[in-house]
Amino acid sequence: MVESSSLWQDPDHRAALSADARALLAFHSASLSADGGFMPLGTDGTPQHGAAQELHVTTRMVHSYAMGQAWGAPDCAAIIDAGMRALWHWHRDADQGGYVWAVHGPQPQDSRKLAYGHVFVLLAASSAQEVGHEDAPRLFGDIAAVLERHFWDDAAGRLREEFARDWQPISRYRGMNANMHGVEAFLAAYEATGQDIWLDRAGRILDFFTGQMAGAHGQRIPEHYTESWQVDPDFRGDPVFRPPGTTPGHSLEFARLLLQHWDLTGRTDPTALPRARALTQTALSDAWLPEGGLAYTLTPGRMVDQAVRLWWPVAEGLGALAMLQKLDPTPQDAAWYARLHDFARAHFIDTRHGGWHPELGADGLPAANIFSGKPDIYHALQADLLALVPGVSRVFAGLRALAARGLDGQ
Repeated sequence: MVESSSLWQDPDHRAALSADARALLAFHSASLSADGGFMPLGTDGTPQHGAAQELHVTTRMVHSYAMGQAWGAPDCAAIIDAGMRALWHWHRDADQGGYVWAVHGPQPQDSRKLAYGHVFVLLAASSAQEVGHEDAPRLFGDIAAVLERHFWDDAAGRLREEFARDWQPISRYRGMNANMHGVEAFLAAYEATGQDIWLDRAGRILDFFTGQMAGAHGQRIPEHYTESWQVDPDFRGDPVFRPPGTTPGHSLEFARLLLQHWDLTGRTDPTALPRARALTQTALSDAWLPEGGLAYTLTPGRMVDQAVRLWWPVAEGLGALAMLQKLDPTPQDAAWYARLHDFARAHFIDTRHGGWHPELGADGLPAANIFSGKPDIYHALQADLLALVPGVSRVFAGLRALAARGLDGQ
């Protein structure tokens, strides 16, 4: 048996990560429909017809299969092409600018314009540019202008949240989640273009949430804010995208992004690595349940609120811990990495049908209270590939290096 201290670098483990990434790419390719859109998949991988296609699904498919293409996986181009066409011809509002949240073919189903969705458009455009897609420059230029005109609040150093189709503000709400994914997209944009503005803006968001907010709240990051960026502890919104309290999985994502930014900026900030480790350790300690798995949310009083166990916090924990082990390995990080990996293999990875189950019930078996079927490749694929690449930033360069040596880098 491989000791937890050496699991991350063990050749058999790396081969298992590579095999899972290949299986994920093969499984989710079934979502491509004849009209060029993406359909949700049932538990066994059967496409589910008739559902609206949401912006974060389209964009994450482009990003994920661009990662796969850079890594040398086969048959990724058709997915990237379909996603890029859908973004430009279906989601893009040619009359008023921006990208609508949900479509059914070319027909808008939900015309809201959300920061959360728009930053994923930037991520898709950046990833497509990394693999040389011919439509990437026009998509990148368009989304960069939309973010500048409507979403980026330079005085605050953060993103505004949501608008109607005609760009009238829907609410005064401000949220952490869209800004966190904004960091992810801004770092990808910097890596794809070398434009410093993206790195600088990512740093401003990181300073607020992982420095100011985490420092004031015991290394936990509140989800919800007022228009003036005061914490709103009583806010209760959509249970999936805007859960109340704090979300440990988001602390794990933020830890990873903080390490990527630190690496891209020359590792000059002496507080970045300790902050990332504190976010990671606090999230894991708070959220790990006696029966295994990570609780979804905590109350403002730091008690477990939603104990439901979802796949993505485990995937994000694996990504953060892999990066910490590359930069500053400790036995504690290695033990947590092994624990999360073992739990994912035992409960989330579906070795029969493919993909990852998104949710577990109280009995530890797959459930469908929040999610149904297999809705997402993005979190699970990144858990595999971010562990495999040699560094913590310049991910696409790392994937190309892996492709040159063999998919698992051995």
